Amino acid sequence: MRIAVGLSTAPDAKDAGAEAALRARERLADASPSLAVLLASRAHADVAQAVLDGVHQSVRVPALVGCVAHAVVAGRREFEDEPAVAVWLAAGAAAETFELDFVPTASGGLLAGYRFDRAAQDFHLLLPDPFTFPAEALLEHLNHDLPGTILMGGLVSGGPRPGGNRLFRDHEVVASGAVGVRLPGLHGVPVVSQGCRPIGQPYIVTEASGAVITELGGRSPIWRLREIVDALPPDQRELVARGVQIGIVVDEHLATPGQGDFLIRGLLGADPASGAIEIGEEVEVGTTVQFQVRDAVVADRDLRAALAQARSALPGRPAGALLFTCNGRGRRMFGVADHDATAIEDVLGDIPLAGFFAAGEIGPVAGRNALHGFTASMALFSE
Repeated sequence: MRIAVGLSTAPDAKDAGAEAALRARERLADASPSLAVLLASRAHADVAQAVLDGVHQSVRVPALVGCVAHAVVAGRREFEDEPAVAVWLAAGAAAETFELDFVPTASGGLLAGYRFDRAAQDFHLLLPDPFTFPAEALLEHLNHDLPGTILMGGLVSGGPRPGGNRLFRDHEVVASGAVGVRLPGLHGVPVVSQGCRPIGQPYIVTEASGAVITELGGRSPIWRLREIVDALPPDQRELVARGVQIGIVVDEHLATPGQGDFLIRGLLGADPASGAIEIGEEVEVGTTVQFQVRDAVVADRDLRAALAQARSALPGRPAGALLFTCNGRGRRMFGVADHDATAIEDVLGDIPLAGFFAAGEIGPVAGRNALHGFTASMALFSE
């Protein structure tokens, strides 16, 4: 498998698509591309078709997926505040693109448009529109009914409101649902690195209803959080002031869960009178949770360790990678530009890398596909 990445910061949408695709095609030399991943910054949202047309003007490729995103990653750069188009080309990999839609019904809804192969445990990339496609429902279906199927990707972040996102599939631009690609026979190494660290102690949910937790270990969640904050040193209290998350333990068999053992979810609300909290996930009584804070130092260390581990798991040399990093990372979290992309180059070398800032990151943990927050999720491929 050979991979190449091309980048353009040209202001004209069609020119940018054509230039990025041409540069990637030239770097593949005589290899014929079988898959393209097209990523465009938000500045091109209203002219997404022109970007796509420019790509097809420069390269013939049988399969293409992609999206318009909040920010684009290419090489060691993260383009957060300027127009950019990145084209990631792969040669030597079979690829089958697909499109999924969610159809509401009286009893809930149906996932329509594509049927995952029950006989295969293939690697898939998925780019869902967060406003119109319930990604977590698909992940739960795959985990329960098709274990071994691997999904990686990110929630599209190019539009701040419903109808504003743009997804690419082959020659078409769509504004809803999800697009993806199946890569039969290809097994990339997943990297999932979280940007949060636990504080205090883990607690068992002793009373809850849906996404509202009313009791942790026999006390109200707010009481527990105040207890934790009171015991923290002043510098760590500052991290709490920037926002508290909650981590749901992935594997309940762990005696002492630590960094990387949680699904991170946001605190959506709190009731001071009852001490209850609402989180971004339904939880059952008996679930183990722990409060979390965003920590740039720990996030940097965790990403580098995860990359080194993935490198050692590759059967050959790194051929390239696709990165789906949280739109809450970048300069907002680390205070400097290009953090995740630079860390990847530091550990893996100058590999062909492209990606985008996502509104939620998809990647497997503890053998299960999951939707994450504040995470860098990356698919690493070998030659």
